[in-house]
Amino acid sequence: MDYSVKEIAAALGAVAVGDTTRKIARAAEPATAGPADLALAMNPKYAEGLAASAAKVALLWPDADWQSFGLEAAILPDRPRFAMAGLTRMLDAGQGFANGIHPSAVIDPSAELGEGVSVGPLAIISAGAKIGARSVIGPHCFVGQDVTLGADAYLREQVSIGARVQIGARFIAQPGARIGGDGFSFVTAEPSTVEAARHSLGDQGDAKLQPWARIHSLGAVTIGDDVEIGMGATIDCGTIRNTVIGDGSKLDNQVHLGHNVVVGKHCLLCGQVGVAGSVTIGDHVVLGGQVGVSDNIFIGAGVIAGGGTKLMTNVPAGRSMLGYPGTQMDKQVESYKAMRRLPRLLRDVEALKNAVFKSGKAD
Repeated sequence: MDYSVKEIAAALGAVAVGDTTRKIARAAEPATAGPADLALAMNPKYAEGLAASAAKVALLWPDADWQSFGLEAAILPDRPRFAMAGLTRMLDAGQGFANGIHPSAVIDPSAELGEGVSVGPLAIISAGAKIGARSVIGPHCFVGQDVTLGADAYLREQVSIGARVQIGARFIAQPGARIGGDGFSFVTAEPSTVEAARHSLGDQGDAKLQPWARIHSLGAVTIGDDVEIGMGATIDCGTIRNTVIGDGSKLDNQVHLGHNVVVGKHCLLCGQVGVAGSVTIGDHVVLGGQVGVSDNIFIGAGVIAGGGTKLMTNVPAGRSMLGYPGTQMDKQVESYKAMRRLPRLLRDVEALKNAVFKSGKAD
């Protein structure tokens, strides 16, 4: 669907200048944009090549000299990056999932589907499941027994939701997300070699080699409103109580949450984050890519951990962390700088030693 410049600007709450009646079919990068495209040049450094392209309309930064780029119209939002959220929502063509219930879908007679629910090919909805109005269950999805899924949910292809999982409204799950598997929890009849090593930080002592007995997951998963789960993410059930994800939190691809984890509201967990069992994460926490979190610790509200950080102890609220083991970001950067200076420092020490020894011989 085409939109006029005026319509797009109004939807974004932005200023439109020039010929606002021009129609836009799609978004494009500045150098490759054509006459029917909206060139995205939201920062002066992205505007290179804009004047040489065939673009006639662009999304620019506030107070940009749009006419200097040879444009016929422009949209000037106060916060260009945030405007991307509204723009991409308008222009998203979706996945082409059909409305209604596909004949190959398997839906238990006791399941409850709200008004306007769509169910794709080969999807399975189990006994006692409740699917909220206008939700989309994509191809090859599995919804387990007694699952509750809120209104306007959107499950992409091959999403799996285990029994008794409770999910709020406007949930989004990307392809291959797995929610509600059993936790990784095993125990031995007598204290294990792992327990001995953890206690001593070294020798395993007299601990015996033993088989592992499985601890079953009696809990499930509770997910709030407006949560998104990325491709290949895996969320374990709780052992006794539920694993919890708070309202508005977003989990990237291949994020793993162990059993009993509690994630607060409006958190951002980036790709390949791994959170071990029984961790509690406060509200508005950001964990960068490949952050690892040790079991049974607490991460306070507002914490930011840079990519690759390994959090092994409790983190106070509001702290920025980096490194392995994770320490305060500014201190970690200073440590990195000091490490880079070590070779020069060692050379200086060697030179001083040689000078001192030579001086001693001369005496």
